[in-house]
Amino acid sequence: MRVSFATLGCKVNQYETQALKELFRAEGYEIVSGDEAADVCVINTCSVTNMADRKSRQTIRHMKKMNPDCIIAVTGCYAQTGEDAVKAMDEVDVIAGTNEKSRIPGLVRKCMEEKKKICEVREYEELKSFDEMGIVEAMEGRTRAYIKIQEGCNRFCSYCIIPYARGTVRSRTEEDILREAEQLVSAGYRELVLTGINTALYGSEDTGEPKLHILIEKISNIEGNFRIRLSSLEPTVINSQYIRKLFVYDKLCHHVHLSVQSGSDRILKKMNRRYDMSEYRDIVKTIYDFDENYGISTDIIVGFPGETREDFEDSVKAAEETGFCRVHVFQYSARAGTPAEKIPDQISSDEKKRRSDILIKTAEKISESFIEKNLGTSREVLFEEYHPELEMISGLTDNYIKVYVKTCKEEADAAINSIENVLLQNRFLDGIEGILL
Repeated sequence: MRVSFATLGCKVNQYETQALKELFRAEGYEIVSGDEAADVCVINTCSVTNMADRKSRQTIRHMKKMNPDCIIAVTGCYAQTGEDAVKAMDEVDVIAGTNEKSRIPGLVRKCMEEKKKICEVREYEELKSFDEMGIVEAMEGRTRAYIKIQEGCNRFCSYCIIPYARGTVRSRTEEDILREAEQLVSAGYRELVLTGINTALYGSEDTGEPKLHILIEKISNIEGNFRIRLSSLEPTVINSQYIRKLFVYDKLCHHVHLSVQSGSDRILKKMNRRYDMSEYRDIVKTIYDFDENYGISTDIIVGFPGETREDFEDSVKAAEETGFCRVHVFQYSARAGTPAEKIPDQISSDEKKRRSDILIKTAEKISESFIEKNLGTSREVLFEEYHPELEMISGLTDNYIKVYVKTCKEEADAAINSIENVLLQNRFLDGIEGILL
C-alpha cells in the first residue's frame, strides 16, 4: 500500500505530517510523493483564513483527481472547524479532527473495511488532552528538525479562529520531548526548532505560569553540538521579565519571532492582544540590551476593522523604531466565526492593499538595515546548502541572517550540517558574504 501527503499551513502542520508518515510507515505503507500514484492520500489542512479554507478544498479535489481510486483522509484545522463542509465533499472518505491525528491509519483501515465515510471530530471544548503521535526520529531536511511541544491556545485574539480549531492549551510531556530531542540530535540534526500553537504557553495549564525556560534548560543539557531555536513567542504570554530567563542558555539561538500585529494601542485592544506598545517595547529593549544584534521578526496586520490612517502610521513607526530583522505583512481578512468579523468600519480592499504596499517597502528597508548592522561582526552559522553556480555554501546565523561562504565542492560536503563561526563581511544577494574564522 502506498500513501502520499499534502500539507498546508504552519510549522506545526509540517511536524504533524512527518509524525503521520512514521505512523503509516509502521503500518507497512510505502511513503510516496504527492505527484505519484497512491492508495491513500492524507491532506493536513489549514484554516487560518477563508483563503486557507479554499486552498484546503482545492487541494482535496486536486489529490482526488490525481488518484481517483484512492482513500482521501482529511485532517488539520479545516477538518476541525469546517467539519460539515468537508463531510459534504464527495472526494473525502476520512475526516479526523485535531485530537484524532494519531488514529488516522486505523480510521483509514476502518474506512476500507466498512466501505463507508468515517468522521471523527470532537467539539473544540473537548480538546483537553495532548494527542501524542509518537517519537519523530527524522525529518526530511538534513540539518533542522521541528519538535512540537504544545497544542492549543486560550488567548482568543478577536481575528483568530485557531483556538476553535486547536482547543485549549495542553503541553506534551517533558519525557516525550526529551526522548525526541535526544533521538534527533543522535541522528545528526544540528538545530531543534521548538514549535506549537502558542509555544510560550508550554507548561502553563496548571499554574498559569509558562515553563518554557525549564524545558529549554533540560534540552540544553543533552550532549551534542546543536542549537535550539524557538519558532515564536507571544507578547500576550511573556513579558520583559520572563524573557530574561531565556538568555542564560548558550544553545538557544539569538532570534525570536515576536508578533506585534499592530503598533496602535487602540487596535491592539480591539484585537484582544492583552498588551500595549509600552509593554512590547520593554520586551524589545530587554532583548537588545542583552544582544544589540539579536534577531527579532514579527507579524503586522494592516487594515484591521476601524484602523485609521493614524493607527496605521503607528504600525509603520513601531516597525521602524524596533529594527526587526524581518516583518511579515498581512492584509486583514475577515474570518467567519471570529468576533472581528462583526466589527463595524471594515477597511476597503484598495486601502488595505495601499497600506500593505507601504509597510512592505518599509519592512524591506528595515531588514536591509538589520543586515548592515551585522557587517563586521562574527556569528555562528549552520551550513545547509551548496550552490555550485556560485561555488559557495550557505546557511543561517543564530540571529536569522543568510550567510554565503566561498568554498569548493569537496569542502562544502564536509561543512554542510556543521556549525561554524563566520566573520560577516559584505552584503551579498539576500544576505551576507563571510569568511570562516
